[in-house]
Amino acid sequence: MTQTDSGKTRQKLDRSDTRLRQDEGMSGALRGFIDRVRSGELGLLPVAIGLLVISTVFSILNPVFLAPNNLVNLLFDASAIGFIALGVVCVLLLGEIDLSVGSMSGLASAMIGVLWVRSGLPMPVAVGGALAAGVAMGLVYALLRNRFGMPSFVATLAGLLALLGAQLYILGPTGSINLPFSSSLVRFGQVMVMPAWLSHLLALLPGAFLLFNGLRKMALRSAANLSHEAASLLILRLFTFTVGLQFAVHYLNLGRGIPWMFALFVLFVMIMHYALTRTKWGRSVYAVGGNPEAARRAGIKVERIRMSAFVLCSMFATAGGIFGAARLASASQQAGTADVNLNAIAAAVIGGTSLFGGRGTAWAALFGILVIQAISNGLTLLNLSSSLRYMITGGVLAIAVIIDSMARQSRANHGRG
Repeated sequence: MTQTDSGKTRQKLDRSDTRLRQDEGMSGALRGFIDRVRSGELGLLPVAIGLLVISTVFSILNPVFLAPNNLVNLLFDASAIGFIALGVVCVLLLGEIDLSVGSMSGLASAMIGVLWVRSGLPMPVAVGGALAAGVAMGLVYALLRNRFGMPSFVATLAGLLALLGAQLYILGPTGSINLPFSSSLVRFGQVMVMPAWLSHLLALLPGAFLLFNGLRKMALRSAANLSHEAASLLILRLFTFTVGLQFAVHYLNLGRGIPWMFALFVLFVMIMHYALTRTKWGRSVYAVGGNPEAARRAGIKVERIRMSAFVLCSMFATAGGIFGAARLASASQQAGTADVNLNAIAAAVIGGTSLFGGRGTAWAALFGILVIQAISNGLTLLNLSSSLRYMITGGVLAIAVIIDSMARQSRANHGRG
């Protein structure tokens, strides 16, 4: 072969590689998705399918389920426990557990009632005092785990009982304190919704951010001669996502609109997602959850990471208790009891957070609580007993854990292969 022919061959190969790097196409993207699913990287696929099935079944049984105002009420109800579930995600990522989040939220609501209504302190001071109690409780759990090696299951179970006792003690014999209906806190938890124009504007931001980030990633991979998603496919995917989001916002605005409390919850989910995926702290959380000893040998301060996770969990539980009190306009002995613990932990697991640590995202709290609240709302519309709700929620939780275990086995087999 002459030097000229060799040069032409190299040019053809370079052009072929360039086309491959620049445009994997729809078929390539589909193959990549199927490969990820086979290897156990399910992401939010199970919860998306679950939401679709739940919505279809309940809308057939009662068309009111998908009515705009009913969905708005669902978002109001989901927000308070969603905050608690977001904190649970933090400790589950470490392979730990906090069984006292319900009691912590109940104590927070009681502190709001006692400090704000009964003692007459300004509402921001009462909120600050409740959050301080949450931080203190998280530090106690971290101390018991790091210094004394007490399993988080035992430490938080003891905390559950202690916090429940404290809640009953500070509420006193009356057992209930009503919050002012005209207050900004109660209005925030019950009636305040976003203007339609603002909700549509904010619905454009996720697609714009993902487009910018995707194009930037494509440029970096192209510069490194690595394959990447086709620009046309990226734009089509994000256009479809944005249109769907705009339709959802439009549909909710046919009712009362999107609650500010739910918007605040989504904002904190986004903040935690950024912290977990784009910061050194977040990478350390996943490392400790995957293998604490390996993380320690890599120079990660395992005790500090545990402390931060427990503090965040208790703070989010406190926030959930405050917003729960605002939603009900009262602080009572029943706050934080019943199925609050179940729903918060189940939401995190159903959303895709592994009980074994090291896997999960902040979005698990959002999608998981939507599943939980959809089940509760649908059964309420059908006028069925709470016993069925407990059984169905327990069954969904069991399925989520089974899927997680099967995904772990699939990843292990794929890794050995």
